[in-house]
Amino acid sequence: MNQSKDLIIISASCGKNLELSEKFLEKSHELKISSEILDLTTLDIPLFNPRIHTKDNIPDVIVSIKKKLFSTEKWVICAPEYNGSIPPILSNFIAWLSISGDDFRNLFNGQPIAIATFSGGIGLELLTSLRIQLVHLGSQVLGRQLLSSYSKPVDTKSIEDIIKRLLQMKKINI
Repeated sequence: MNQSKDLIIISASCGKNLELSEKFLEKSHELKISSEILDLTTLDIPLFNPRIHTKDNIPDVIVSIKKKLFSTEKWVICAPEYNGSIPPILSNFIAWLSISGDDFRNLFNGQPIAIATFSGGIGLELLTSLRIQLVHLGSQVLGRQLLSSYSKPVDTKSIEDIIKRLLQMKKINI
C-alpha cells in the first residue's frame, strides 16, 4: 500500500459493491491505469465519537490511509444504499478523514471522484446523498455516475466511460 497509484477504488461493502469495485479495477488495469481497491470492510476503524476523539488522537490506520489518498490523483467510491442514504462504514470513514487535519476539507478539496453503486433498492438516494456530501467537502464529483442493481446489471462500457472521464479531470490544488 506504499506505492502511489493513479486511481483508488474505495469499496464500502464486502458484497456486490466489492464486486463492482473489482470490475472497476479490472477495467482500469485493461486501460493500463495503476490502481487498487481500498476495502473499508477489512479495516479496523473505530466509530468516531466527538466526545472521545479529537484531531490529536487519530488512529494510525486513518493517518496511513489519508497519506495514501493525498497521493492518489483520482478516486472511485462504490457503496451500497443504506436506509436511503450513505452506509455507516463510509460515513464513519469520511468523518475520520475530515477531522484529521487543520481544515475538514483538506483531503477532499479539489479531489476528482466518481461515485457508483450496486443497490438492492433504487440506489439513487445514496448517489444523491454522497454527491451532496462530497461537493460540500470541496470535491469535484464526476457528473456521470453508475447505478446498478439486480434488475439493471453493471455495464462494463459504462465503467470504462466513467474511468476515461475521471482521467480527464485534474486535481485542483487549493
